[in-house]
Amino acid sequence: MNFFKIKTSWSNAEFILIKLCMASAYILVGSYFHDFFAEYYSILIGIFIITAIWFVYQWLKKMKTHSDLPY
Repeated sequence: MNFFKIKTSWSNAEFILIKLCMASAYILVGSYFHDFFAEYYSILIGIFIITAIWFVYQWLKKMKTHSDLPY
């Protein structure tokens, strides 16, 4: 039995707990290492902006590709 090949379907409501768990961990780590990351804010903001633009571009490209398909 291969555990990684099991397919399940999850609704968005079922992901709320894992999202809350990860968000609380991020906030905990962020508050603990606040002074450590203070000097890297400009680099982190730059990485965030670049990846956000890239993600939106990929998402729009994918949406356009799916809208061209005949159903």
